[in-house]
Amino acid sequence: AEEAAVRAQAETVRRLKQDKADPDEIAKEVSKLLEMKAQLGTDEGKHKFVLKTPKGTRDFGPKEMAIRERAFKAIISCFKRHGAEVIDTPVFELKETLTGKYGEDSKLIYDLKDQGGELLSLRYDLTVPFARYLAMNKITNIKRYHIAKVYRRDNPAMTRGRYREFYQCDFDIAGQFDPMIPDAECLKIVHEILSDLQLGDFVIKVNDRRILDGMFAVCGVPDSKFRTICSSVDKLDKMPWEEVRSEMVGEKGLSPEAADRIGEYVQLHGGLDLIERLLQDPKLSQNKLAKEGLGDMKLLFEYLTLFGITGKISFDLSLARGLDYYTGVIFEAVLLQQENEHVEEPVSVGSVAGGGRYDGLVGMFDPKGRKVPCVGVSIGIERIFSILEQRLEASEEKVRTTETQVLVASAQKKLLEERLKLISELWDAGIKAEMLYKKNPKLLNQLQYCEDTGIPLVAIVGEQELKDGVVKLRIVATREEVNVRRESLVEEIRIRTSQC
Repeated sequence: AEEAAVRAQAETVRRLKQDKADPDEIAKEVSKLLEMKAQLGTDEGKHKFVLKTPKGTRDFGPKEMAIRERAFKAIISCFKRHGAEVIDTPVFELKETLTGKYGEDSKLIYDLKDQGGELLSLRYDLTVPFARYLAMNKITNIKRYHIAKVYRRDNPAMTRGRYREFYQCDFDIAGQFDPMIPDAECLKIVHEILSDLQLGDFVIKVNDRRILDGMFAVCGVPDSKFRTICSSVDKLDKMPWEEVRSEMVGEKGLSPEAADRIGEYVQLHGGLDLIERLLQDPKLSQNKLAKEGLGDMKLLFEYLTLFGITGKISFDLSLARGLDYYTGVIFEAVLLQQENEHVEEPVSVGSVAGGGRYDGLVGMFDPKGRKVPCVGVSIGIERIFSILEQRLEASEEKVRTTETQVLVASAQKKLLEERLKLISELWDAGIKAEMLYKKNPKLLNQLQYCEDTGIPLVAIVGEQELKDGVVKLRIVATREEVNVRRESLVEEIRIRTSQC
């Protein structure tokens, strides 16, 4: 009878999925099914575990982690080069902290069941927790970075680096400063990181929320529709203008005339010349917000010219970025089509970084509504990893998963104690060293282990070497061997591995 009930419940779940029912309803029925299965599984051997990671998540083995660490190292060194401090915040926040900050994306927030009297949600990004942190600690001036996992109840597309649990790498500058100087630095950081990681050609699109809002106003969009029309415009990188227009008119009730007027603007992109042209535009130049935004955009481009990066920057009026909290400059870095002779399908992962100015967010948390101007950038690290992984797979380059500098080996039997003494000396001196966990390993097996794992050096102890007070140091790549005085070994290993 219990098994029949489980089968019936499984059928209910299958039917709901087939009918594309509400995700919350499906989750509730799945939870019920799992409970029933667990109860059924108390009898020995009846319940079989399904060994898999939850949808939209993945495990990372040593090879993947080596690639991730390499990318993180490049990103963190860039953030530190620009003078950032590091912070961390809890993985979950009070639900009310996150509510109303993300516009249409709010439906993707993971809510947690009430555990101990507080309604909680998993963090959706690192920006809102940062704003809460500033308001709570009354901080008005900080340059910080934060690298941590965030959670989105999204439809995953894991081949394109889109997950439900993923890392974000954020850099933000909070404080009252002269216009566009911190904003220009954020764009310089994106340029440095994408160049450093050698991901191929990219473009950083920039726009300004004030230009967008001014444009909507002169095109005849009612105030109440600004944000929803904004989210339609934001889809222009994925959909042609005709489809975006029909969404605006058909689904969102915008007049066809207003949509056509928007179409004239959002298909424009360029540089300083376009900014100058729009400053002379008879309609836009009459709008206070748009004029302010264009004036700041001109200033931003002057600073970016001094940084020497305008070749990769495009002023793009279709860039809207869906999040509600942006107030000024917004930007998004997009990778251009990847050329790869080893892969038939070109890898195109779209946006790999985004950010902008959000001057009102901290004030939403401050009891007195005190504003702290902020600008920041978030690096889409998962998408970057998916490219790096695919590239390494195609090149068949061997990835080292350890940083071991030297293997301590023996040439004869009964030398375990000597190996242990030597490896202890090396560890105490800060050398990354390994040895095989056998009393009397064959020398050939020890050398083969170095070949397999990429360890560059072997420190060989033998009876003659012990008598002479030396260690035989073998360079794995060239098979050259040199005798090194025991007291000079640490220094010799450091010199040789710094050249690797």
